[in-house]
Amino acid sequence: MRVYFRRLRDMREDADLKQTDIADYLGIQQTVYSRYERGYQTIPLELLIKLADYYHVSLDYLTGRVDRP
Repeated sequence: MRVYFRRLRDMREDADLKQTDIADYLGIQQTVYSRYERGYQTIPLELLIKLADYYHVSLDYLTGRVDRP
C-alpha cells in the first residue's frame, strides 16, 4: 500500500524549508526524503518520530489521522 504524506510537504513548505534541509536533519539523502514525501518509499518509524518531534506535532497529525497537531 502506498501512503502519501501530504502533510510532510505542507509542513516543510510552511517552514520555508527545502527537502535537503529535512534530509540533512534526518541524516538521509534528499532523493530518499523525496520518495518519503511522495509515498514511494516507507518511512521508518524512528524517522517519523524524529519528524513529529521536529515539527512539534503528534504522529497521528503527521500521518493525517487527525487534524489537530
